[in-house]
Amino acid sequence: MTQPTPRRILLAVTGLTPQIVTETLYALACRDEDPWIPHAIHLITTATGADNARLNLLAGGRWFHRLCEDYGLPPILFTPEQIHVLRDAEGRPLDDIRTQADNTLAADFITETLRALTADPDSELHVSIAGGRKTMGYYLGYALSLYGRPQDRLSHVLVSDPYETNRDFYYPTPYEHPIHSKRGDKEVTVDARNARVDLADIPFVRLRDGLPERLRTGQASFSRVVATANRGLQAPQLVLDIACREAWADDEALGLSETEFLILLWLAERAARGEQATDWSAQALAEEFLALAGRVLNPMSAAYERIEKAITERKAITIRCAKYFEPHKSRINGKLETVLGARSAARYQIATSRDGERVTVFLPLKPEQIRIQCA
Repeated sequence: MTQPTPRRILLAVTGLTPQIVTETLYALACRDEDPWIPHAIHLITTATGADNARLNLLAGGRWFHRLCEDYGLPPILFTPEQIHVLRDAEGRPLDDIRTQADNTLAADFITETLRALTADPDSELHVSIAGGRKTMGYYLGYALSLYGRPQDRLSHVLVSDPYETNRDFYYPTPYEHPIHSKRGDKEVTVDARNARVDLADIPFVRLRDGLPERLRTGQASFSRVVATANRGLQAPQLVLDIACREAWADDEALGLSETEFLILLWLAERAARGEQATDWSAQALAEEFLALAGRVLNPMSAAYERIEKAITERKAITIRCAKYFEPHKSRINGKLETVLGARSAARYQIATSRDGERVTVFLPLKPEQIRIQCA
């Protein structure tokens, strides 16, 4: 069965030189081997850059349309609606990136635009960082590292001299096309047909799978996403507040149920004492957990009675006792991954160890990485 073709999107940042759009499109779509023709083109630019792109590529010179006509390319969606203009805190179009505040807004805008375009699993992005200010290219490349998928690519377009800086050059035409150029202090005429345009593929690290689901599917600032991605490189810190029965990992609330909190607290207390291995099938440890539940909960409460009944019914049969804890372990680990992302969550998740037929569980934390706040 033939696999459906993914929706191909060319995304670029541009400044005052919209030529990088046609240069990149030419390098991708008009190459002899394995041409890559986008279904749509999206630009991120300033207010002035948007005018330049619209007037030179779509109206006036119509260089985008001329390229498509010259090389017989199929229809490609590229209209003013696909030109995304950076905006300030009040929503006004940014004419340039001049201040730290502008820089932060640009980073957030670029990150969110790329996140939205990668949300469709059936899309495939080719991202160009050749245009715009250097910071724009940096943010776009970094955003792709945060949200990029295996099918996405990053590149920089390379144009031969003297065409690279020539404002009249848009792509190598398939026919003779004279344009004026500077050679030293002299003006000469060169043929656009003779230009060489190549793409330099840029490898990048893909961090998407390590991000929490909420950041992959919802809006977040550039700095917030970067901080989250960096967590996996830092020492973990688990905080458990007995009074409010809440747990935090990397300062993020885990939202555990009462029983899940008790199990995590139990394992954390054992880890803090240096008693890492916990055999859930051992009757003595089941009694230890029940004692902790009685210490944290009101022994007369319905919550304690429910736990006591479940443990009492199972502790005489070791396998059944272990099976009581296993589903809670899975839910705790799942919530850690939901909140922190897979890479960061792995530092906290309850792990399993096997020694012959004996199976134990443990928290992969050192005592100094655990803080228990008593009532």
